[in-house]
Amino acid sequence: MFDKQHRKLKRSAKLMTVFSKYGFKDVLARMNLAKNNEPSIDENDIALTNSVYERIRMALEELGPTFVKLGQTFSSREDLLPPELILELQKLQDKVEVVDLDLEEILEHEFNIIPSEHFLEIQKKPLATASIAQVYKAVLNDGTAVILKVKKPNVQENIQDDLLLIHDLVKVITTYSDLGSRLNLKSAISTFEKSLLEEISLINEKNNIQQFALNFKNNKETYVPKIYEEFCSNNILCMEYVEGIKITNKESLLENGIDPVKISEVGLRLFVSQILDYGFFHADPHAGNILIKKDGKVVFIDFGAVGTIQPNDKEILEQLIVAFVSRNAQKIVKNLKKMAVSYEIPDDRAFQNDVEDVLNFVHSSSLQNIDVPKLVRKMTDTLKNNRINMPDYLYLLLKGISLIEGVGRTINPDLDIVKSLQPFTKRIIFKSVSPKKILKSGSQKLMSLTENMEEIPQELRSLLQKLDDNKFTVTSEIKNIEKTNQLIKTSIVNLILGMVLCANIISTAILWNSETAYTIGGIPLIIVFSITLSAFLVIVFFLRLLKR
Repeated sequence: MFDKQHRKLKRSAKLMTVFSKYGFKDVLARMNLAKNNEPSIDENDIALTNSVYERIRMALEELGPTFVKLGQTFSSREDLLPPELILELQKLQDKVEVVDLDLEEILEHEFNIIPSEHFLEIQKKPLATASIAQVYKAVLNDGTAVILKVKKPNVQENIQDDLLLIHDLVKVITTYSDLGSRLNLKSAISTFEKSLLEEISLINEKNNIQQFALNFKNNKETYVPKIYEEFCSNNILCMEYVEGIKITNKESLLENGIDPVKISEVGLRLFVSQILDYGFFHADPHAGNILIKKDGKVVFIDFGAVGTIQPNDKEILEQLIVAFVSRNAQKIVKNLKKMAVSYEIPDDRAFQNDVEDVLNFVHSSSLQNIDVPKLVRKMTDTLKNNRINMPDYLYLLLKGISLIEGVGRTINPDLDIVKSLQPFTKRIIFKSVSPKKILKSGSQKLMSLTENMEEIPQELRSLLQKLDDNKFTVTSEIKNIEKTNQLIKTSIVNLILGMVLCANIISTAILWNSETAYTIGGIPLIIVFSITLSAFLVIVFFLRLLKR
């Protein structure tokens, strides 16, 4: 307990120093961190020569990995922050220092083994270093080359201490700033905290890789490195070393007989498949996280951060794509509302006009020359202007699409995004009108109707019983009672006709593939009868409406 308090005090002192240096003493005062006897720091030079957004970025860089990751995360949230701050946050870079680690001692402590009995070689110099972990190459006793990703010491404790301070900052911004109170920062920070804690868990990354391998086990266009479970823990990840070419190294790809145009299309297709087929996607597909094997297979690495989409949201996303392709702004608006966590749209008509502007922007551009980052900005601006708070996976998804599209354009400037998406859009459209989908939708509606019937309140049942026993009387005058009775009768008949029509359509869908000896033009006779009955019911229903 004392150690935790000591760490927090130490980080608070660092925060005070940095915030004072960059001219944010008022924030410290509201956090009750500024003291009268604190050392005076002359920040005039910085405050006068740099904008407030530049100073925010500089302060985050100096505060270290947690705050840098916070800034990087929010650099894609145009819906929350002003454009000037977004530009500064996009400049954030980790100032990473290499830490000397005794790998043999760490392995011995983590797995209670003698490393020399399991590893022929462990390189002392890291292949790469990041804010959370360092990556080393090693060789197992059987000659297999592997990667050891080792978490830096004390990184988890430092991040948890920083997160406590970030929550204090958010409380100040939300309390004392009108902008802060409108931005729903608490929810965004909560999501950031969850994502960061998952990222620093190497067990979580191991599980992500294994899930990805399961999803794409039958796919011949991608390769997933093997995991060595016996050398994996929350602090160490051991996986197969993959010799590969960086995806943006066009010259090296050509030297190895690999077509960059094909690779760009495959990479984009694989990423879209992650989203639409599995609802589980790599959240940071930049060039450094994608390798190409010499056989042309695409390898995604670093699965610390992933996005997940729930099945219900995936269905809404598919409906959004169908509406987008068909340029149906009304349906886009409807599905965005379904997907939204919350919304306070000031003017529905103006919102629909904004969506139509986005559609016009897409369809006025040459399909292969669509500016995806600009399109993403227009979409996020539309959400922001109409006060729509979308689930966090959507922003990860938009960021991922921008990154993967940028990677593809680097090696193939003529990349046709729409062409790459066509197989998915066709599949979604066919799926939406398939007998199976119609049957599922009809079944759900019938079940909903049944449930509603079962949920009639007991008081209403009692009332109906009294009516049936002639024990209920009403002493009031109802005008136009005959017209009211006729309206009720008409409505009941229409309701029954609608239910019969719905049931007939569902039964037609069920019997569509049935085998029968009696056919007309190759179509089962029972299907012909069902379709004829449906047509007759539609005509009767239409005539009744005209008559009314």
